Amino acid sequence: MTASVPSFAMGDIGFLLLIFFVILARVQDDSHVQWDPAILRDLDGAGAPLANVAIDSAYRTYLNGEEIRNDLLAPRLNAILGKTPVGRRNIFLKVHREAQAQHFEPVIQAIGEAGGDLVHILEPEPQQ
Repeated sequence: MTASVPSFAMGDIGFLLLIFFVILARVQDDSHVQWDPAILRDLDGAGAPLANVAIDSAYRTYLNGEEIRNDLLAPRLNAILGKTPVGRRNIFLKVHREAQAQHFEPVIQAIGEAGGDLVHILEPEPQQ
């Protein structure tokens, strides 16, 4: 007599594992960051980002929803970008509309040092 492994439940097991990993997956949540975007007319879409960097109304910097110091931003972005080819290294930058150059220039420099393609997120001008 030969022993065989019953395979009729493999689909159910695979489905349950899929649900398990989807629930435990870490999502880039930056919904708690308070910022007002700048407004501009004639905006184009930019595709999908590999990372989101935001500067909130208190001028704190966030990487994928987690607060980070500016001096640690470039190494973390380097790790996220890895060996991604040029043209697909989009990093979305959200800057509070009242932020001055002293707040966003170090962030832009860190994105440049990491070799990211900076995409500044703006809101379209309201239609009148």
